Amino acid sequence: MLLKTPLHSFHLDYGAKMTDFVGWDMPLYYNSITQEHHQVRSSGGLFDVSHMGRVKVTGRHSRKFVERICSRRITDMQNGQCRYSLVCNERGGVMDDVIVYRLDDDEFLIVVNASNRAKLLQHFAKVSQAEEFVVKIDDQTENTAMVALQGPKVMDFIGPLSTEVRALKRYRFAVKSYLVVKLIVSRTGYTGEDGVEAILPASAVSIAMGLMLRGIDMKAPDALIKPAGLGARDTLRTEAGMPLYGHELGEEINAFSSGVDFAISLDKHEHERGLRFIGQDALEKTAAAGGPPRKLVGLTIEGKRSARQGMLMREGGKGPSGKELGIVTSGCPSPTLGTCIAMGFIDREKAEPGTSIDVDTGRGDVLSAKVVPLPFYKAGKA
Repeated sequence: MLLKTPLHSFHLDYGAKMTDFVGWDMPLYYNSITQEHHQVRSSGGLFDVSHMGRVKVTGRHSRKFVERICSRRITDMQNGQCRYSLVCNERGGVMDDVIVYRLDDDEFLIVVNASNRAKLLQHFAKVSQAEEFVVKIDDQTENTAMVALQGPKVMDFIGPLSTEVRALKRYRFAVKSYLVVKLIVSRTGYTGEDGVEAILPASAVSIAMGLMLRGIDMKAPDALIKPAGLGARDTLRTEAGMPLYGHELGEEINAFSSGVDFAISLDKHEHERGLRFIGQDALEKTAAAGGPPRKLVGLTIEGKRSARQGMLMREGGKGPSGKELGIVTSGCPSPTLGTCIAMGFIDREKAEPGTSIDVDTGRGDVLSAKVVPLPFYKAGKA
């Protein structure tokens, strides 16, 4: 049986087209992916992201433990700050990309991808036992809910509810209590737009939703905020050049290939009394060699056909006659830009913006493409 989020009845009430997403019954779309995409870009959208894992780490060695499993520096985080990081394997591949919240000096919350929750819980337990960290690892996923409000009008809408939340800087959060509901509200998201994500008790979803939406009729044609599904979430993140596990990130993909170098702190041991993160040795070798042989780039595709994950990038045509240059990892028609876009890994010497390549569809023809900088879209600069 599929797992259901605390908002499952909400999705059915709004007529969502549901789909199996890594074992969860999730909304793919409510009306159309394109309409929901434009709603988020122009005003505001509500996403149920309760399927994502939420793991609390506490205990005497919690800071050392989180430093050990995360590629980015953690100890210098302030309480109330969250930070994007990677969890790597010993080879320098990516087990997952996560958001770490520092709730208190020795109290952290790690938000992980739904597809990797079970794997990471096993990994966390193995590391804590093998290295004798005194920590408590508490999987709070099924006792909590998580929603995202994203779009250019969201923060103005939230302002009257909480000036503190509106004043949050990016990647900061506040713990707020409304009536009997305790929420963690962070200024984060996965769409390329401004907005917030809120973590709340599963038992108080209806109360919290009422507080956050303040009487908005999301079924109204001109509603400021409307529900959006996984389909729009994917097109939005692709336009924003944000990597997705299983596409631009993976255990066999070197972390330095994925365009998130800012999340890798090779100098961590200089600040944390010699403590190194898992995978650091391998990534230091990659850096010393001048980087990985392929890097992540954006592509714009000529015509109306979209490149898809797994298609090969070639030089000089299709099939064996064309030299292989790389592989497409994500692709979609861009509702905002009105053209087809893609991301993929390409040989470093061909990664310069403006380089023309062919994308082999595997069906006897090619798509003409050009390398472009990421992201494709940046809020306020479309």
